[in-house]
Amino acid sequence: MRFWWVNHKQTFRHEVENGYIWCPKVKRNGVRNHYYETLREVRQGDLIFSFAFAHLQAVGPARLACYSCPKPNEFGKVGDAWNDLGWRVDVGFRKFRTPLRIKDVIAKIARLLPGQYSPIQENGHGNQVAYLSEIPRALATALIDLAEPALHPLLNQSPFVGDESPTIVPEPAILFDWEEQIQAKILDRLDLTETTRKALIAARRGQGRFRNDVHRIERECRITRVSNSEHLIASHIKPWRESNDEERLCGANGLLLTPSIDHLFDRGFISFGDEGEVLVSPIADGDSVSKMGVALDRPLFAGKFNDEQKHFLDYHRKQVFLKAAI
Repeated sequence: MRFWWVNHKQTFRHEVENGYIWCPKVKRNGVRNHYYETLREVRQGDLIFSFAFAHLQAVGPARLACYSCPKPNEFGKVGDAWNDLGWRVDVGFRKFRTPLRIKDVIAKIARLLPGQYSPIQENGHGNQVAYLSEIPRALATALIDLAEPALHPLLNQSPFVGDESPTIVPEPAILFDWEEQIQAKILDRLDLTETTRKALIAARRGQGRFRNDVHRIERECRITRVSNSEHLIASHIKPWRESNDEERLCGANGLLLTPSIDHLFDRGFISFGDEGEVLVSPIADGDSVSKMGVALDRPLFAGKFNDEQKHFLDYHRKQVFLKAAI
């Protein structure tokens, strides 16, 4: 388990009440930001502290690992300056009965602050450039003891949250809703022929023209080597929901993967290097990944990719793969 501190600022109410944290993937100038990249390293079960308006306001476990997601509509004008696509982590926040004013306790916790990338200054003021910062367990323990000792069990909880079974891999519901909205817009478009509309919608499920075009390039799962098409999913490299029409139908934007490998790839727990090396996210559960077919005791290579596939794999590593770039 790792521990994190989020500085909400203007989005506090939206995020805590709706149970998530969200940030753009890059700064306004297109440069990556350490405090945004940290979201890519949040595991299911990690503990996240909420800070806003000079007070520690809430705490809760991450329900799922990070995923790529559009800017929440409820941000309204507050988020006008941010890019539309960002990183999101769903969190089971619990508000403290009495928010903890950090300035009042800074003398007790100052020595526990991280030496680099601290979420607050030594005088108790928030670090204005920080969004999500990792904090040590000792600081997390002190904050719970000061704010609400009854929540101390959260420091040692199971990595699986609530009543969810560890044998079930939940998918973020918001991603399904996002795809449904895109599909509805496709159905309403008058600039597309009926054949193209059907092909785009079939591609969402890895079927139709898209699957056929992928099969012309790919013959088997890159990791398990299963070649029976009955057991393979035509999976988009650049996700269908993040692609334009041409990319949604492009055979080079697809791989044939077995269901377990498709899940790991789609959620960013694995990716591929240009030379075929299999990349495993540092937040992936090693035991689970190994049982799903990705050996961790030796380097794995998935074979060569063509130049067009490399283009899409570059997107996957930067925009889907769960590994901080800085």
